[in-house]
Amino acid sequence: MKISKKFALNKSQAELDFVDIDTKKDTPLFLDPFFLGNRLDRWSIEATLLLRNFFQRLIELIQKGDEKSARELFEHLGEDNSTCLGVSNDKPEGRGPGEKDSINIYDNLLKSRAIQTGLIQDIEDSILFVDRFGKDKLSDMTTNIIKRQLLEYTNAQCDLHNIALTDNIPSGYYWSSENLSWEINYTKMLVVDGKPITLVPKGIVSFSESYTSDKYYNHFVLNFLQHEHLKMNSALVQKRKNGTRFVTKKDLKEENPNSKEFLRRFTLKYPEVLVDFKTKTKTNTLKNIEITDIGIKDVCKSLGERLIQIASGNPSASEFHNTILGVLELLFYPHLINPRKEAEIHNGRKRIDITFDNAAREGIFYRLSENLKIPCGYIFVECKNYSADIANPELDQLSGRFSTNRGKVGFLICRNFLNRSLFIERCKDTFKDDRGLIIPIIDSDIINMLDNYNENDDLFFDNYISNLIREITLA
Repeated sequence: MKISKKFALNKSQAELDFVDIDTKKDTPLFLDPFFLGNRLDRWSIEATLLLRNFFQRLIELIQKGDEKSARELFEHLGEDNSTCLGVSNDKPEGRGPGEKDSINIYDNLLKSRAIQTGLIQDIEDSILFVDRFGKDKLSDMTTNIIKRQLLEYTNAQCDLHNIALTDNIPSGYYWSSENLSWEINYTKMLVVDGKPITLVPKGIVSFSESYTSDKYYNHFVLNFLQHEHLKMNSALVQKRKNGTRFVTKKDLKEENPNSKEFLRRFTLKYPEVLVDFKTKTKTNTLKNIEITDIGIKDVCKSLGERLIQIASGNPSASEFHNTILGVLELLFYPHLINPRKEAEIHNGRKRIDITFDNAAREGIFYRLSENLKIPCGYIFVECKNYSADIANPELDQLSGRFSTNRGKVGFLICRNFLNRSLFIERCKDTFKDDRGLIIPIIDSDIINMLDNYNENDDLFFDNYISNLIREITLA
């Protein structure tokens, strides 16, 4: 049963930030450190720094000749079934490096001299040069190393969706960059049917089909060798009827079959080809339609209908807040990820808003930072299910959360405006005073964006938000 059904969230995958796993079987998705290393959001950057810290410690120990300590680093890279990600066909069994595999992996690294020669520089390079090592093992290694960060994410998502956690559960080993060692503690965890579960952001998973030894071999190594043989006019060079010289990849494969051993030897001789592979290999965040079989248009229609039926006023505030959260997750993904609930007591009342991590590599949330130079590492969202008009206190409440380090962009979402032009003027004043950019959104805006939502082309959404921002930022 999927997490959304187990806890009656009444949300589709498109409305959730985490992978909506089935806790009884594995979902064929992976944590790919190369993909993580190419992302710009703070969560991924922190995870990448943690992975590099672990691997640099391993390199340091091996180069110092401290084989015992280096080997010990592999002791806690075993199977982690708590994410329910991987390739098993039945219940999650995990295919991470067990004790025997870990020893083999370590020995292969050591015997190949891959680290001493500088061949392996990042943890993801292991997938290219280490024998019997594939994306499943790399994913499990990654999971173990960043386990603490994943547990923090899990707790935040459970808080966001009001899912109960269980106290005093062993966390499993995770890497501590502060102490350069494996650590374990007892903490709150999500437990489903007696099994600890770790949620994973859907924005950081992949099919791990880009950074692979096969792609490196077929599209970079062989291409390079074709040029080399043409340059040397070797025996493999053939001529077409029109005199054009060529070398077939079939002949090259017969001469140098694809193997990790060959890739190691080749890359030591031609390291620039690996650099070219790293530079030109592109990774993209998975779309909702790639990880779920639901109809996104149906979800948009359902969300719009649900929104309209919610009455204004405090009794329906939680329902409005929960629905808006699903709407924003669908509309903002993959540009904004990792929504978190932030609560603060003010005048005896708890006020809650949501922060998103800005992961945009293009589009309006990217341009806000790059072109307008507005700090927006985080994007703030405040929801107001008021029947009356929004006024200055609500605007000041949101702008009061802004800072240069956290971000100075936020959305104030409410049902309608009796005097929209007046509120726009207030937003303009806030922006002119360098107190931040507040973008007002009402029901009709949301319905319009849902009706025109296209996961394969977010031009409508981008233009819509851009026009709202232009209305506030231009005199």
